Amino acid sequence: MPALKHPSDPQELPAGRDRKQTLGEALRYRITTMELKPGAVLDEVILAEEFGLSRPPVREMMRQLAAEGYIELEANRSARVSGMSYQSLRNFYLAAPALYVTTTRLAAENASAGEIEELKRIQLRFRAAIASRNVIDSVFANDQFHHTIGLMAHNPYLLPSLRRLQLDHARLGKTFYQPVNTRMEQELEQAAQQHDDIIAAIECRDSHAAGILVREHLDLGRKNMAMYVTPEGMEVPESM
Repeated sequence: MPALKHPSDPQELPAGRDRKQTLGEALRYRITTMELKPGAVLDEVILAEEFGLSRPPVREMMRQLAAEGYIELEANRSARVSGMSYQSLRNFYLAAPALYVTTTRLAAENASAGEIEELKRIQLRFRAAIASRNVIDSVFANDQFHHTIGLMAHNPYLLPSLRRLQLDHARLGKTFYQPVNTRMEQELEQAAQQHDDIIAAIECRDSHAAGILVREHLDLGRKNMAMYVTPEGMEVPESM
């Protein structure tokens, strides 16, 4: 089974690769998996030294990542990882259904055979990560899965919004891959099965079914998030 590529460490990427591109991939990975937490400061000097770059290309990549929604740039302040709040959660669940359903339906109409095979390979890595209870790999593989579907839609107008949406999808979803009870473990397996069903619908060119399935997939994540933020209270003895 192909291993997940982790672009967090410059040493893990192919030799000769463009260093600025390597920096961008590493920062996207670190932010998506919350290796860099929301609001974390990004030090240009440290990043320039780590990736063997001068500061101008680091600043250029920072501006690109800011345009993609990964980081926040303000005058006279260090760059910071994009924050998260209650409003982030609300905005995500307001926008996600429309965008995910649209891209998934278009993927069923436009995906090539090679793209579908790549989606299947990503799904194998996703299932392997869940089986091994590797939270970071689960988050990363799930992000790759939905981003690949976005690429399969072949609609450049949707990609920027999808990419921004996926950032918070990954960060919110990190709780989903750390099940705290049997029910959450069962729903994690259900999510993996939904991935398989989405692939099958895309492969059959059934855009209607693909849209319904991804909506159900989002609803499962919403339910799990609600369970996480409103847990059952601790039991307190009536008398000591």
